[in-house]
Amino acid sequence: MAIAVKICGLSTQAALAAAVRGGARFVGFVFFPPSPRCLDLDRAATLAAQVPDTVHRVGLVVDADDATLDALMERVPLDMLQLHGSETPARVAAIKARFGVPVIKSVAVATAADLARTAGYEAVADWLLFDAHPPAGADRPGGNARAFEWGLLNGIACQRPWFLAGGLEAGNVALAVRASGAKAVDVSSGVEDAPGRKSVAKIEAFLRTAMHLNVAAGAAAAAGR
Repeated sequence: MAIAVKICGLSTQAALAAAVRGGARFVGFVFFPPSPRCLDLDRAATLAAQVPDTVHRVGLVVDADDATLDALMERVPLDMLQLHGSETPARVAAIKARFGVPVIKSVAVATAADLARTAGYEAVADWLLFDAHPPAGADRPGGNARAFEWGLLNGIACQRPWFLAGGLEAGNVALAVRASGAKAVDVSSGVEDAPGRKSVAKIEAFLRTAMHLNVAAGAAAAAGR
């Protein structure tokens, strides 16, 4: 099966074009002020309007209230929302009902016990995203370029499709996919030259690797027939 790739935290036309050109199925825009990747609504609207219909436009928010989400969804043409804070299953369900778009819910993972938290979200989210816990003192959720033990996800009985995130880059994504069994991956800092500054070359390298995994998976499937 093809590995689906989400390039998150895009903020320039050049980076967005590289993601689309390279075959990303999802592109992410961040709306969380502490993040160096945060976009204002005008800039996000301009970029999102350039994304072809074949690619899903995802807006990442963290514990956003209804007024913030209303303004976002009114101004920016998004296909999905990614909830990357401490949103409860009830809040996820309420957001999905209010805006009528698919929702991705992030789950921080450090040990197998963390995976028990997915049960409540599987009933309401369309996708899950497994990421590392933030380091001590971090002002942003998510792995902040840190990975967790990918093997924890291997064979997970999850009723929803899911992304693997946290510490991924072109040099380790193949290993991460093999170890976790992921069918979709999310990358942000791993394709940057500095926080918030995407590298076209790194985006291209990451997607080339992902496309190679797609070809390898297809070849393996064909050989097994």
